Amino acid sequence: MRIPYFLIISLLFFSTAQAQKKTTGGLAQKLQTAINRLSKDGQCNYASISLTVLDAGTGATVFTHNPDMGLAPASTLKTVTSITAYNLLGQDFTFNTRLGYTGTVDANGVLNGDVIIKGGGDPTLGSWRWAETRESKIVNRFVTALQQAGIKQINGRIIGDDSAFDTQSVPDGWIWQDLGNYYGAGTSGLCWRENTFDIKYETGEIGNPVKILRTAPAMPYFNFKSEVATSGAGTGDKSYAYLPVGNKQMYIRGAYAIDKAKKSISVAMPDPAYDAAWRLTDTLKRLGIAAGKEPESTTTLNTKTEVVPPIAKELVTITSPDFNRIIYWLNRESINLYAEQLIKTIASKAGKQVSTKNGVEELRNYWKAKGIDGNSLNLYDGSGLSPGDRITTRSIARILQTAVNKPWYSPFYESLPVYNNMHMKSGTIADVVAYAGYQTHAGQKLCFSVIINNYNGSTTVMRQKLFKVLDELK
Repeated sequence: MRIPYFLIISLLFFSTAQAQKKTTGGLAQKLQTAINRLSKDGQCNYASISLTVLDAGTGATVFTHNPDMGLAPASTLKTVTSITAYNLLGQDFTFNTRLGYTGTVDANGVLNGDVIIKGGGDPTLGSWRWAETRESKIVNRFVTALQQAGIKQINGRIIGDDSAFDTQSVPDGWIWQDLGNYYGAGTSGLCWRENTFDIKYETGEIGNPVKILRTAPAMPYFNFKSEVATSGAGTGDKSYAYLPVGNKQMYIRGAYAIDKAKKSISVAMPDPAYDAAWRLTDTLKRLGIAAGKEPESTTTLNTKTEVVPPIAKELVTITSPDFNRIIYWLNRESINLYAEQLIKTIASKAGKQVSTKNGVEELRNYWKAKGIDGNSLNLYDGSGLSPGDRITTRSIARILQTAVNKPWYSPFYESLPVYNNMHMKSGTIADVVAYAGYQTHAGQKLCFSVIINNYNGSTTVMRQKLFKVLDELK
């Protein structure tokens, strides 16, 4: 007797569904056991733990534990920002930086006006991560454009124009100790060298001050004072830079281990637009093209109640690298600046006043329209550096699930680092450990988000205990 074709298909579908249901049920049981074990661990006596695991293909729930508890996500928030940026800006989005001048160039090559570097929010300008974005490459392109325009002397100034963004460079909720360090570099309409520079140390005897040898690059317009003490072997880097407020004095405080090999820290640049203008001014001077006045930025002009004049003649436009590569570095190296630049750019693209607050609001509105409760996205920034951020693992996992069938899913997936042999973004701030990403279990592709807040003891040990829970997804 021949069995009808449709019946064979139905039986195969039923058996496959039953097998997957059995596999999912077994996984949920194992995850529950693992979560129960973690919850009873002494490091988690006062901790809040949340885990959501979804079928990445269908969005069906595989397992949840406190999925609607609002917790600080740390840098796992960058997955949400990345996916939102792909959706609202587009995979082909690019940033543009323009160089031009005001006034006129006379027959002798004298520019009676100002040179303007007009920023467009590009976080990669001057970055060392691409050959074409390096500081020397960008400055050379600027110089070449000015030379080709016949400019041999500038009677005005070189101005770094960062007015594309608002004047609040640091999101609400960030802590003072973070702001002077590379990971706390503020946003700018005209970024430069990822808004950071390095300070080189020389340690002394234990208990004695650490000496500042130099900066890289040279920062002659700043004064530096070290209040860093040389600490014992194995104590690591516990030194922090504190941004100058209304002056040019930067303090470095804390302690630095005598045995640390690098003897260097990366710190935030308070006014990257000014630094970009200063570098170009200095290079032109060495080439015999002098500017008649000191470089300026939007910030320095504001203190003089001046505004940046508009470009009358554009000379060159510099376009940012491929958007996929920006997202790659954002997640692989967890660059807070990149995430915050994207949040403000989202506000700009929506035609709103360019601010972190408006960018976050656009993010919330987008996901609210997709069925995610906006109240589960209680955010201050796009990077997760703010300890005040609150989000649920259910929302993060749902947002991860929406990316799976998008044309940009592959580069987004590759942007996620590999920890514990799993593609996932990590997040760590004070008493917070979190992960979010994808994993295949028994042929079933899963997406997940897990967050622990307010644990005690070693972060390294806590991370290993969390890995034992995530091992069940393998």
